[in-house]
Amino acid sequence: MSELLRLDRWMGQAAAAYYARHDPFADFVTAPELTQVFGELLGAWAVAVWRTMDTPRLRLVEAGPGRGTLIADALRLIGRVAPDAATAIDLHLIETSPRLRDLQRAAIAAVRPGLAPVWHECLDTVPPGPMVLLANEFLDALAVRQWVRRDGGWQERCVASGRVVETACEPDGAPAAVLARAGEGEVAEWSPDALAFTAALATRLARDGGAALLVDYGYDSRQEGFPEGGSLQALRGGRPADPFEAPGEADLTAHVDFITLGECAREAGAAVHGPVGQGALLSALGLFARTEALSRAAPERARSLIDAAHRLAAPERMGRLFKALCLCDPSASVPPGF
Repeated sequence: MSELLRLDRWMGQAAAAYYARHDPFADFVTAPELTQVFGELLGAWAVAVWRTMDTPRLRLVEAGPGRGTLIADALRLIGRVAPDAATAIDLHLIETSPRLRDLQRAAIAAVRPGLAPVWHECLDTVPPGPMVLLANEFLDALAVRQWVRRDGGWQERCVASGRVVETACEPDGAPAAVLARAGEGEVAEWSPDALAFTAALATRLARDGGAALLVDYGYDSRQEGFPEGGSLQALRGGRPADPFEAPGEADLTAHVDFITLGECAREAGAAVHGPVGQGALLSALGLFARTEALSRAAPERARSLIDAAHRLAAPERMGRLFKALCLCDPSASVPPGF
């Protein structure tokens, strides 16, 4: 049998191998790639939040910018409708991949020549001060740990020789609320990295001011419980695959437990709004009005724009599965869409 690895450590190794050899965007399409309206609405959201903040600079941060599509669409919209915000932008991107940084640089240069983003390996090096942070499908890529309650005790799920192995152990570091929500035979799941990121972000927002909008696919563990068997999933060649088959050849993700992240953020001192369904958020921000305006201006694109808006907002598609959570300074007003 090969080395026994905790699930999160196995995921980390598999993800590193995958990103070193593959273009992840060949296996899935994110919301910004479906329609420019998504990035525009998040850009407008950032400006609206900034206008409520007592700071002359708009420190705009994106975590996991991908190809740079979302931030480019946001910047284009801000430059067109909010020139004061456009000139106030101080742009920071949290991205570790040199290849993706090059794509982001090109996307930003196409819409804002002369704007010089600053790249970071992690949130810690983003300069202190008020900020508005956007993160779309960032948290789902962070590794998870899983436990199963068996006969009143706990078994941690590990991986060896391409299969799951349960080992008896105490769930060290797991939030008590996560364990309390798991019944006999159920998989309790949490992401150490997602919780660490959320705690650091919430602490900073409570101290320095600002807001963060986190959009991802996930669930409400308090009302819905945990996904049966855990939420780990894989895509290979654009199709669902066995996560444990051919590690390093598939994109691995896990659904985001928004309730646990919200509890973590409150403990760190931030105000928490949501989660709300992506469809409800985007509709409140003007998804269909903006789509209609673009369709009139470019009738040859109308069908694709309308189809994309429906895909983002319809409950049976991305509208309910994808959710949004807002963390902010406790003194801040309720942000748009919440």
